[in-house]
Amino acid sequence: MAEVKQNFPTPLRIAVIGSGPSAFYAADFLQRQSPVAVEIDMFERLPTPFGLVRGGVAPDHPKIKAVTRAYERIARHPTFRFYGNVEFGRDLTHQDLVRHYHAIIYAVGAQTDRRLGIPGEDLPGSHAATEFVGWYNGHPDYCDLTFDLTQEAAVVVGNGNVAMDVARILARSYAELVPTDIAPHALEALRESRVRTIYVLGRRGPAQAAFTNPEIKELDELAEADVIVAPEDVKLDPLSQAYIESQKDRTAARNVEILTEYANRPPSGKPRQIVMRFLVSPVEILGSERVEAVRIVKNELYQAADGSLRPRPTGETEVIPAGLVFRSIGYHGLALPDVPFDSASGTIPNVEGRVIEPDGTFRRGEYAVGWIKRGPTGIIGSNKPDALETVERLLEDAAAGRLLEPPHPERTEMECLLERRHIHYVTFDDWRIIDQIEQERGRAIGRERVKFTRVEDMLAALADFRREPTPG
Repeated sequence: MAEVKQNFPTPLRIAVIGSGPSAFYAADFLQRQSPVAVEIDMFERLPTPFGLVRGGVAPDHPKIKAVTRAYERIARHPTFRFYGNVEFGRDLTHQDLVRHYHAIIYAVGAQTDRRLGIPGEDLPGSHAATEFVGWYNGHPDYCDLTFDLTQEAAVVVGNGNVAMDVARILARSYAELVPTDIAPHALEALRESRVRTIYVLGRRGPAQAAFTNPEIKELDELAEADVIVAPEDVKLDPLSQAYIESQKDRTAARNVEILTEYANRPPSGKPRQIVMRFLVSPVEILGSERVEAVRIVKNELYQAADGSLRPRPTGETEVIPAGLVFRSIGYHGLALPDVPFDSASGTIPNVEGRVIEPDGTFRRGEYAVGWIKRGPTGIIGSNKPDALETVERLLEDAAAGRLLEPPHPERTEMECLLERRHIHYVTFDDWRIIDQIEQERGRAIGRERVKFTRVEDMLAALADFRREPTPG
């Protein structure tokens, strides 16, 4: 990494907007810059940290959530501060940050979904997968949504890991979900679910599926659901066969092997079925007052000029009766006030993390990491090299004297500003209290934890905890 010149103002004050994996990895790399003194203030609009690790990772994947132990270590650094329940653009403005920090790192992720752009997409019963995921994870933005689980068939459009999560949660038995940290309202709703058939649609073939090997293999372990794959759906076209035989992508080859195993065995008679379909795309969601069916078109693959295999419609169509549709074709970032934004890609325009203006000039002292930097690609670990690249550019700019020159960089000045505006921020110690209370609520009924799903309930629990007399 670049060495920061010794005459640069210290401590180097950095604001990080967002608290997901990319935010914590950026903080970690900054903390390692001995002998440079760095103070990091991390701002999060919710009282709870960790972004999609808390609000996006499926409740039946607790091992993935264990990554938060590393984030806890980063947060314990003496120069780190967490300010939860503080929203950029509402409680703090861009101008506020410019006046208080030498650098700003945007780590807000991709907060919405991509649309299908087909007729009927807005019918009742048609949902974004992001909404369903937020709902069953107890995210405050989605906790009051409802999903008509009285329907017997659901269609999940997409075949990435999020699509697999949606299909798997719909297919899980109540007994499988009880031990997890799934939101209480979702647990009870899914207990009464009548969904028996879940169609998962991929626009390309099995060799191009975006899910990982563990995600597709895990479907085989469901207590009450069979995985159905038609033999003709796993028969590879010559281009896909050549790709698999090239051994350039072991994940794709293993996915095809697993899907072939599913196709070669009969259903065991479980009450639910996950039906994997490939080389099909939805072209219309049908229904008069709500979703009743999905019209799909069958695709074929062709080799594009760049060498990739892409789908194109054949004109052959089919109708799948279903009362629920979940689109899971990717996340999309949202614009931040007074920050450049590319609406087409859903990202903050940047070069190796340095934020750029529409005319291509660099914004002094402003940086991006994670999905808002590169788009919604990769897994949690993909954010490490991404964050390292951004931090290296930030430190290069610090060494060259290209950061911001705030008139009020002291941490006390920022905290006074928050207090003057009557912003009741949540510290990391406060989050630990919320975390402890949620786990205690879970243990009392034999569950991993029982989440708070509303901000006001989190703040009330904190207030009640502080009012309790100290034992002894």
